[in-house]
Formats: sequence, structure tokens, C-alpha cells
Amino acid sequence: MAAVTNRRHKTGMSESLITLDRLAVGYDGRAVLSGISLSITRGSFTAILGANGSGKSTLLKTLLGLLPPVAGSIHFVSAPVFGYVPQTTELDPLYPLTGFDVALMGTFNHVMPMQFPSRTEKDFVRECLRATAADGFAQQKFSRLSGGQKQRVLIARALATRPDVLVLDEPTAGVDAVASHNLLEFISQIHAERKLTVLLVTHDLPLVRKHAQQVIWLHQGQVLQGTAAELLSPAHLAEILEMEVG
Repeated sequence: MAAVTNRRHKTGMSESLITLDRLAVGYDGRAVLSGISLSITRGSFTAILGANGSGKSTLLKTLLGLLPPVAGSIHFVSAPVFGYVPQTTELDPLYPLTGFDVALMGTFNHVMPMQFPSRTEKDFVRECLRATAADGFAQQKFSRLSGGQKQRVLIARALATRPDVLVLDEPTAGVDAVASHNLLEFISQIHAERKLTVLLVTHDLPLVRKHAQQVIWLHQGQVLQGTAAELLSPAHLAEILEMEVG
């Protein structure tokens, strides 16, 4: 039976923030991935890799509670606050939302129904925009921003939730190489400064090698977990991708 519970669990000297126990994820009761048993350590930077259609986004949405588990269980040390940067964000350009307006949406969980964000909340959003170097264009219409600028605003929105876990689903998709590099440098920086747990879905192996500590690799229905150095070694990559070394 699928379940999501809170409990305390430690792996070695590091506290496990999220533990998956024989988890199956999918849609309408049909599993895309099953038998997932692994732990995500508090304060870790974990990259989730895999081919298109391997179940990366489905796994993320199940962790976020947007999809129910098909089977198995998810255990949290305590109910974490997630800051989510989705793969795509569609906002009708007819609505004249600025970058600041979009980032302010991250505070809505802290605002009582039928109330507007307070000055304190707005000041905090401005801090998040400064932290993501998005304050310079925050008053421009969101629909007119470049891909890299939009991603910085969306990360600011996620930070405005005051998250324990920052979840990013391919934040560099459609962004040029320079902007991708800068975004990952920034994410790595806030991970170190704010001690956030980071879950990042990406296809960019060089950036994963540089920034991630742990890797979860979804490959042909199997789920592999290890350090970036282990799973991204030439020998292991050849094994995973069924390629010959050399």
C-alpha cells in the first residue's frame, strides 16, 4: 500500500531527510518506475539523470505530493517545505505580470486567504530576487524576459517559499551554455550558503560532475544511486549506457 510518512532515519553520520522504500511511481495506478529504495541526505546536492521518458519528472512530482505513490512509501524526517522550479511555466502574456509578481507567488503559502502579502513578505521577495541576480529586471514583464532571466525569477519564487528542499526540473532547458553555467554556479552557491537540500533533474553531465555530490540515475527501469565520482566515471558510464570503453 502506498504511503507518505514522517520518521527519523540516519545513514552513517548523515541524517536522511527523505527515504524511499520500495516506491513505485506512475499515473492512474500504472507504474513507470517501481522498487525504488534509496535515501536523500539532508543538505546534499543530488542530480537525477536519465533519458527522456525514464520517469525523472514523475519521480519528482511524487516526492512533491503532486502525484500519489502507486506502491511503497516515502518517509520524511519531518514534513519538509519544497521550493519547486518546474520544467516549464506557462503564464498567459495577456496578464501583465512582472518578474516581481511571479516571484511574489512564492509567498502565497504564508499568506492567509483573502489577504495580500505583507510588506515583510515583499521585502523578503526582493531579497530573493537580489540573491538570484534578478532584481535588475524584476519590474519588467515576465513574458518578455529571456530564458535565463525567467529561470532566475522562478528560482527566486522557489526561494520565497523558504524551502528546506529546492527541487529543479531541468532549469537549464532552452537556456544557452553561458546562462546554464551561470545558473548552476548560482544554485551551487546557494546550496552551500543556505545548507539547502537540492534535487536537480538535468541532462548536462559536465555540470553534474562539477556541482553534484550524489547522483540518482534512472536507466531502463533500474534506479542507480551513488556519488557523482562513482556513477560518472568512464567505466561506469560505459556500463550504464551499454557502450564499449575506448
